Amino acid sequence: MRDKGLEELVRQELGDQPGLSEKPMFGGLAFLVNGNLLCGAREDGMLVRLGKGNDGWALELPGVVQMVMGERRMHGWVRAGAKTYGDDALRRSLIEAALSYALSLPPK
Repeated sequence: MRDKGLEELVRQELGDQPGLSEKPMFGGLAFLVNGNLLCGAREDGMLVRLGKGNDGWALELPGVVQMVMGERRMHGWVRAGAKTYGDDALRRSLIEAALSYALSLPPK
């Protein structure tokens, strides 16, 4: 299920980022930059793509867990709960790190 409030928070953080697009995915709304997945907003939290080996710092934050799809742990992806993404500084840090990673990838 989609979380319209979280979607708006993410939009505000990303502002007028060049190459930004939105696409319904994973039962929520995904945000992409230059065609690369950056983050997602769902009722159960904010999905953030940090890249393999770049997620250790985020996993130390309260309310942040490694993304799991089915039984598979998704290294480089984290899910932030409402208390975490509701904190402006934490949300901003996660989104900025995801944006940095996505911009390091070749455009799709």
